[in-house]
Amino acid sequence: MSLLTRMTAAALIALGTALPAAAQDDTLTISVTFGPTAEVPDPRAGYNGWMSNQTGVTETLMGIDYDLNLYPRLAESIEQTAPTTWRVTLRDGLTFHDGSPVTAQAVIDAIAPISDEADPAFNKRIASVLDLAGMSADGDRFVVFETNSPNAAFQWSLSDPGVAILGAPSDAFPINATGPYIFREAVPEQLYRVEANSDYRMGEPGFDEVRVVASPDPATASLAFEAGDVDMVINYPETDFARIQETGAQGFTAPTARLYFYSMNTASGPLANPLIRQAVSLAIDRDGIVEAVLSGVGGVPAGTIYPEGKSWAADIAPTYDPARAEELLAEAGAVKQGGTWMLDGEPLEIEILTYSSRAALPPTAEITQAFLQQIGITASVRVGEYGASNDALKAGDGDMFLQAWVMLPQGDPGSILGFLLASDGGSNAGNYANPAMDALLVEGQTTFEQAERERIYDEVQQIIATDVPLIPVFHVSQAVVARAGLTGYQVHPTETYWITHETRFAE
Repeated sequence: MSLLTRMTAAALIALGTALPAAAQDDTLTISVTFGPTAEVPDPRAGYNGWMSNQTGVTETLMGIDYDLNLYPRLAESIEQTAPTTWRVTLRDGLTFHDGSPVTAQAVIDAIAPISDEADPAFNKRIASVLDLAGMSADGDRFVVFETNSPNAAFQWSLSDPGVAILGAPSDAFPINATGPYIFREAVPEQLYRVEANSDYRMGEPGFDEVRVVASPDPATASLAFEAGDVDMVINYPETDFARIQETGAQGFTAPTARLYFYSMNTASGPLANPLIRQAVSLAIDRDGIVEAVLSGVGGVPAGTIYPEGKSWAADIAPTYDPARAEELLAEAGAVKQGGTWMLDGEPLEIEILTYSSRAALPPTAEITQAFLQQIGITASVRVGEYGASNDALKAGDGDMFLQAWVMLPQGDPGSILGFLLASDGGSNAGNYANPAMDALLVEGQTTFEQAERERIYDEVQQIIATDVPLIPVFHVSQAVVARAGLTGYQVHPTETYWITHETRFAE
């Protein structure tokens, strides 16, 4: 383990021990690794809805609770009345921030642009999940949704933060939503600021103002917290989590559905051979990585894409077997010479890509590099921006892309698996193509019986384990720190909920 200790030493953050005086109690300033994309970031476009949902500006028809269960949010209820028909009853008396009523037609007007390619709110990812053939209003409180085909995940898709229910925008309310906080301004890549909605239906919010500031470097966010410039840091560096609490800060951590995993270049290079992909997976000591990188904050080695014992997880244990890895390399035609594996007369080289906005990513990549080198695979690490790394793998410029995704953002497995693994998946950076996988993903979306869906997604996970288009590494427990006195906050397993009307500093 000394090797692991040496490799993660660079990730440790040497900070002082005094926690400065806190900011005013009526304002909460949160540091995150990303910022808004525009001065008025439409919640329906891209992933803008995550921040508007996290800050309590927007709400959805359905929600996901802290146990990953689906519940009615702005909806009072949802009913499937035919294989492709869903009827939503809205809660009575809902209003937008400008005071106008939330009606069935307003819901339709909010959702329709998501599927309109000519509209700035168009979102190909969400449109494909919703798969809407049409919508209609039955009075003011009932919305009828028609899908193009039977879609077992439809009701779950209404919890996606991008399916935000919005009223007509104005200069006073450019994002006219329904939540406990009202959008006031955004500075691209820097600031997202909201103010309390004193008329919120569930009670007055705990803060007059919430400010979200972007700090892509976790170490910089840590320093800002100790300087008293921010009140809260989401995704605080795990290596400093125990020490910062000794200064009087509060620490919050809980398991999430966020998976650290490798997308594999299955179309070109050495990893186009599934035997080599299997060997690489077996060469990685996931327990060692969790111990070294997460510093006891919380993380579970991953044998499959969902946390063990949670919804949808197949019974697949993480396996570390370097001897078997070398046997598979030999089966793939590689030859070991002088301690180095050779393939077609050249050293077997693997380039690992990742990004730095999550503190655990670079050291995980570096430790993986060390494990591969221990069995004689030449490996290198390239750290860049997320988008650039994703594009590089897609273009065949790199072999493994380490990233961190919430695998159940809507509580249902269908959408994320389709993005990552379908032949035409929008996030299939490794260019994986498997007709059997494509067929299962379609079957999972069109099957409504729960036990049968579980069987289908178990089979999907078995294909992942044997064909290795992805390598699950670990599921992380999100680490959050805040100044003393914060109440009404807990880590949500989807990471898409931060602030409710009840979140506040204690009197």
